[in-house]
Amino acid sequence: MNHESLRQRFNPDGSLLRRQQMRMLEILLEVDKICKKHHIEYWLSSGTLIGAMRHDGFIPWDDDLDIEMMRSDYLRLMKVLPSELPEWLALQNDETDPNYFYFYAKVRDRRSKMLEQNGYDRLWKEQGIYIDIFPMEQHPIWMHKLTEKAVGHMYKIWRTSTDDTKAIKKVRRIFDLNNKILFPCLRTFLLPLTSHLSPLITSGMGIPFHNPRYADEIFPLTTHVFEGHQLPVPHDADAHLRHIFGDYMQLPDLDKLALHVGELEFFD
Repeated sequence: MNHESLRQRFNPDGSLLRRQQMRMLEILLEVDKICKKHHIEYWLSSGTLIGAMRHDGFIPWDDDLDIEMMRSDYLRLMKVLPSELPEWLALQNDETDPNYFYFYAKVRDRRSKMLEQNGYDRLWKEQGIYIDIFPMEQHPIWMHKLTEKAVGHMYKIWRTSTDDTKAIKKVRRIFDLNNKILFPCLRTFLLPLTSHLSPLITSGMGIPFHNPRYADEIFPLTTHVFEGHQLPVPHDADAHLRHIFGDYMQLPDLDKLALHVGELEFFD
């Protein structure tokens, strides 16, 4: 199937999914503007990067948008976003939303409401359409898997909860223990070893994804067209994606696609 036939099948103009994609693009362009202003480097990642390289935009059936940046840039961005974002957008992280327990941030649209299939967002303050912002770190994969195990119980508690008030307190205790004690100790341990580590980087501690990335495939960044805009991508995006996904140019089984969104409503 060619790209236009895929568009007509999954996200034709005016469809609910295409409206969601265009709203995510609006959010991304605002974040891009802020990153450029503050000289913060980021790049399109995961399915968003596949979409850029294979479709010059969203994968026709994709209902999320991901970007990545090194943790040092991520921390800088978290400081400037609250004052730089327009009123229709909100930063969502563990500091801005008391019930949010991910180790990466979202920028949310306040002109919509979206609930996901997994139900993790049921008590979050912000529930609009969003993009994900992932911090990346240089540490061994085995250590990253250790941090995943250290926080994994949070998801089980929240997923199986019959009392959300008690559950979120337990989740917050686990989150704080890791975020304020364990992870800083691990980073301190790694600091003198940094120069001896391989150029491999992966998601920030506690994020449940550990596919390896290689610095020499990412930097220096270049740009690629995405929905009509030139946006940052790894300079060897092909090798980068093949390390993570294999033959990413091959379409999946189009009859077995899983979407994230459960409910979606636009207010304008």
